[in-house]
Amino acid sequence: MSKHDLLQEEWRDRGRLWLVLAASFIGVVLVLLLALHFLAPLPPRSLTMSTGSPGGAYALYAERYKEILARHGIRVTLKPSSGSVENLRRLKGVDGDADLAFIQGGIANEPEATDIVTLGAMYYEPVWVFLRKDVPASRLSQLRGRKIAVGVSGAGAQLLTLELLNASGFEVSDPNLLAIGGNDAIAGLRNGTVDAMITVNGAEAPIVQTLLHDPNVSLLSFDQAEAYARRFAHLNKLTLPEGAIDLVSDLPVEDIALVAPTANLVARTTLHPALVSLVMQAAQEIHRPPGLFEKSNEFPAARDHSLPQGEEAARFYRSGPPLLQRILPFWAAVLVDRLIWTIVPLLALLIPASRIVPALLRWQIRSRIYRWYGELKFLEEEARRTPDRARVDTLLKRLDDIERLALKRKVPLAYANELYILREHIQLLRGILNQSREAATA
Repeated sequence: MSKHDLLQEEWRDRGRLWLVLAASFIGVVLVLLLALHFLAPLPPRSLTMSTGSPGGAYALYAERYKEILARHGIRVTLKPSSGSVENLRRLKGVDGDADLAFIQGGIANEPEATDIVTLGAMYYEPVWVFLRKDVPASRLSQLRGRKIAVGVSGAGAQLLTLELLNASGFEVSDPNLLAIGGNDAIAGLRNGTVDAMITVNGAEAPIVQTLLHDPNVSLLSFDQAEAYARRFAHLNKLTLPEGAIDLVSDLPVEDIALVAPTANLVARTTLHPALVSLVMQAAQEIHRPPGLFEKSNEFPAARDHSLPQGEEAARFYRSGPPLLQRILPFWAAVLVDRLIWTIVPLLALLIPASRIVPALLRWQIRSRIYRWYGELKFLEEEARRTPDRARVDTLLKRLDDIERLALKRKVPLAYANELYILREHIQLLRGILNQSREAATA
């Protein structure tokens, strides 16, 4: 092997080493990128929340969620709707799109659903039956033959209202059941075209507050509230205490029995887990304080069993917000979490690499030295096989070239002993060649 061939072989070895190292580096980078993309993607900076009609509790609370999430850099787009049914359709992508929405208890009953999950019950939504002062009634059945506003078509409130009326002896097709709600129903109460108005809403809803303080409107007390709650699993019996609306005016003048489902917060399964955790923290801030019917810390609660519970929500109920989000701002916690997801696969690669790469480096360094031994073996065999002096002189010249290249070889200090051993072997072979030369001369 000539000096040129030896140099070429050395460069080929170096190229192979760098190729292996480059391929390993690219592999590590690809694994990290895939881990970040599939295991820890960045949460989006916006989400869409489907609300109810203006003046309702859904719209009121949605504004508070929007305000709280905006503090953390999340833009919430609010989309008004007719109520729970339309909200559910949007969550499923049937009628528009939404990431988050309130759903009235009893509307969604899909315990095996795969596209939506419940984040829990947030507050009570009483069934309010407002009557004109001149309409005496203490039971729904006593309203037969009266004009009743049952809410707009497609709203969850209308579905529950018709369910209760049907159980109370009404025909769903009764022409006296008017598909109007909101301000139109309030106007009907005031001008006498409507005898009763039924709405399912939170106590904080502006429409409810307006009617509770209207002197020309009375609130029906469900004498059979316990029976309704037993018959419909999604209903709870509540009591509006005497004077709870206004202590000075003593409103109401007596305890009022009501029935109520819960308002449940529902999300798409595709909503980022970090955003779910942030939404749960907002829900706790909004719904934890006591209300007209809710006790302190009663909500949010894992009381909605009509849909599968989200994993992040279940974790929140067990142990609260994630540790990182407790001690760091939201986006800082997200970045640290991604860093952790990066370190885990990186360690999985670096642990075996910590054994493979040093072995490759040792092989590359020693190959610079061991490469010469094949050449020395060849020269020794040639010297024993060819006793010709001219041929031996040629072999000695090649041996000098090898020694000169070996002297120029730079290796780490830890491998210097092997280089010196090579030089000793070169001298040993030189002695053998000189002996062959003398024998050829003789």
